[in-house]
Amino acid sequence: MPKEFKQIVWNDSLLRDWERILDLAIAEDLGTQGDLTSLALVPEVARGKAEIVVRQPGILAGAAAIAATMTRFDAGLRWSPTACDGELLSAGQSIGLVEGRARAMLAAERPVLNLIGRLSGMATLTRRYVDVIAGTQARIYDTRKTTPGWRTLEKYAVHCGGGKNHRGGLYEAVLIKDNHLALVSAEEQLVVQPGLPRHKKGNSLAEAVVRARQFLAARFGTLAAQMIVEIEVDTLEQLDDVLAARPDIVLLDNMSLAMLREAVARRNAQCPEVELEASGGIHLETVRAVAETGVERISSGALTHSSIGLDLGLDWR
Repeated sequence: MPKEFKQIVWNDSLLRDWERILDLAIAEDLGTQGDLTSLALVPEVARGKAEIVVRQPGILAGAAAIAATMTRFDAGLRWSPTACDGELLSAGQSIGLVEGRARAMLAAERPVLNLIGRLSGMATLTRRYVDVIAGTQARIYDTRKTTPGWRTLEKYAVHCGGGKNHRGGLYEAVLIKDNHLALVSAEEQLVVQPGLPRHKKGNSLAEAVVRARQFLAARFGTLAAQMIVEIEVDTLEQLDDVLAARPDIVLLDNMSLAMLREAVARRNAQCPEVELEASGGIHLETVRAVAETGVERISSGALTHSSIGLDLGLDWR
């Protein structure tokens, strides 16, 4: 079985990340004075009911946090969900009902809609990518091109959209890229790790993979066997070189469709257990053709950095 990166699902750790962002959202919206309009016009004892309604079709993400979010504004606010994360929503559909003190509901409205709308937009875009490549063996992955502080939540949104999560951070796996190789290409620039052989100038990409595995074994012991070693290549010649070391994944960077097909053929002939990941300049119009080359993985930063928020509103009953 191919190795896989940790997949982001809703849990207490993710909720804590949500709450940190919510703290910022509350501070920037209410400041130290609170909601002046509601304080001026809405009686303190006023109560109400309202639904959160989607204005356009899309995939829901972040709804798992709505109940806890509402109680941050008022412990008495009650949230009754009618949809769950990952669900395909139609325009005009309600995702749930909130009831309680009207002032608290008005204060919660914009932070909740902003957070849910942003994540649902990412989930919706991801589902479009996933749907486009349906029927191929390829899987859609996100990248580390995320908003600082939002990474786990944005990757959760990708998961809600049916995509796969690439490594969560530099700590999770080895991904040898051209900049790493450039920095160690000269012998005098190498930082020698204790207990590991010195990497000599001119050594191949395959030897970089070997060194990475040796490092992981020295650092993590038997757990190293579960960790992913991936390496980026730009040419078919580099692919031939690195396949000899059998990395878990080879990232094919900015290759044409013809090169991707040839890369798959060479991989199949030499070591079919190595998975291939296509990356670089991939968008909705081209992702199907990339998937049809036979690669197993397609990563796109667009899932998180180029999505448009899903339009939602709070409709009062």
